[in-house]
Formats: sequence, C-alpha cells, structure tokens
Amino acid sequence: MAEVTLTGISKNYGDEVALDDVTMTIPDGAFVVLLGPTGAGKTTTLRMVSGLDKPDTGAVTIGGRDMAALTPAQRDVAMVFQQYSLYPHLTVRQNLEFPLKSPILKTPQAEIDRKVGEVAEVLQITHKLDNKATALSGGEMQRVSIGRALVREPSVYLMDEPLSSLDAKLRSDLRIELKSIQADSGATMLYVTHDQTEAMTMATHVGVLDNGRLVQYGSPREIYEDPVSIYAASRLGQPRINVLPSDVFGGAPSTATHIGLRPEQIMQGDGEDSFVQRVEHLGDQTRLHLSFKSHDLITVTDARTILKEGDIIKIRPDKPFFFDASGARIS
Repeated sequence: MAEVTLTGISKNYGDEVALDDVTMTIPDGAFVVLLGPTGAGKTTTLRMVSGLDKPDTGAVTIGGRDMAALTPAQRDVAMVFQQYSLYPHLTVRQNLEFPLKSPILKTPQAEIDRKVGEVAEVLQITHKLDNKATALSGGEMQRVSIGRALVREPSVYLMDEPLSSLDAKLRSDLRIELKSIQADSGATMLYVTHDQTEAMTMATHVGVLDNGRLVQYGSPREIYEDPVSIYAASRLGQPRINVLPSDVFGGAPSTATHIGLRPEQIMQGDGEDSFVQRVEHLGDQTRLHLSFKSHDLITVTDARTILKEGDIIKIRPDKPFFFDASGARIS
C-alpha cells in the first residue's frame, strides 16, 4: 500500500499536449477515478505512474520514493489495459500464475495455487482455468487480465477502463467485487472510466481531466454538489446536468451567462409552464423530457407518475448553479 504523488507532471507527444502541469495526491488506500473524454490525459496519467512513459517535467513518487530512476517492474504496480494483454499460448491458470512466478517475487507454489483459486472464484472463471486464452470470449479475456493484476497484490493498481468490454450484469457484479477487494486489501487504485456509475459508486476521489489539465479533484459527492465549472459538472450525474441561458428564469447574478440545473434542482408543481415532450419509465424512476421556453430539459419524477406526453407542468429552479462566459462557476 502506498501514497502516490504527481507533482507538476507535463507530457507532450510531438505538438500534442497530453498532460499539462498535473499535480495530484492519491492517498494511501484510496480509490481514485479519472474522468474525462478521449484525449483528456487519463491513460497518459496511468502511464506516468506505471513508468511505461516518462514525464517531460515533474515528478512521480510512490510511497515517498521518487520513481524517476525505476523501471515499471521495480515500481510494485500492476496495470490492466483496456485491451486484453494475455499470453495466447498459455492457459488461463498459467496466465494468472505468470506474474507470481517472477524471480523477484519467489512465491511458493502453494501460495500461487491459493491466490489463483481465490481470484478465479471472484471473477467467475474457475471453470475456465484449463482453457487456452484463445478459447475465451472477449469478456472472459478481460476478466483474466484483471485477475492477473489482482493475484500480485501490488501497492498500486492502475486500471484503464477494465470493465468496458463486459456485459451489464457482470460489469455490475465486478464493480462491487473490485471495490470490495480494494477496500479489504487497502491497496491504492487509480482507475480510468467513462462510466459515471462506476465513478460515483467506487471512488473515494475523482479527478476530472480536460485537455491534459486537472480541473477538479475531490470526492464524487463534492464534485457533483459543488462543481467548479460546466465541464466538471457535466462529468458526473445521470441524467446529465441541464445548462441553459442564465436569463430563462430570472434572478441570475449579473456576471452569469448560464444556469445549471441537475434533475433534483428542478421543482415541479409551481413556477412557469413547461411542455412534456417524452416520458421514460425506468422502473425505479421516471425521466421527463421537457420543453421550456424553446429549451430542452431533463428531470426525474416519481416512478408511478401519471404524466404523459403533451402534458403541461409548472417548474422552477431550486438552488441552481450559475456560470460565467468561460464556463467557470460563480455561484
């Protein structure tokens, strides 16, 4: 287990800025999720920590030790890539055993057997242990790839969208299992995902990246309830935050150009008329797609609502966010 610190990390690939002066501390035992679109710098951040790439400027420390002179193998980290990276000529068991048979670790065979068995059970691949990797489905290959990291029990796990290729049920199951494994082991985890549910349910901290810059870093609840910008606000929350011109309801600060409304910040029953364009029944909730002064809004209501397309309902904002022309939060 170890604290990871990135200090002033910058990285360019030719003319492309991948990371721009990123400073971030990943506490010992934390589960940190990196959010942002493709090209934001998420995977590059993982590669800086793993040692697969070196920063142009700045420093990475793990457990208080500067990593500049250490190879990936010397850093006691395990990385799971988005694309499976298995040895095709080996069985599942042999793939899982492989990192434990490193001369550096010198793991006894009995310990290898125990760890492989435990991880295989968690990942629901026990019945596949004697299959060649080439005989697996894509989802099974990714589970083996995750398992190969888990058996090592490193100080730091680095995971690049490890669940993205799995079906919805298995993804949900493994989300719970990964969080449980991380919490029980006390390992430090840096995890990249586009899935907001994963971020909200698994993370102790979330780092929001935009064009290589860290724009906000805090707990999922903090970023959801107190975003620093429209961009940060849009990274968390389903349905996505509604962003409208600041004058649609009135009462906006003079410097505001936009108002941000999460679904729960739209009160129903009084206020001004809006038109129900579509009703989505999702079981535990119902989403309302509204038209308000020629703007589209999405909010949620009771799962048993009797509202239907074409209805008129009154709405008003409740404690909305206001943003200036640059997208920065002003209140």
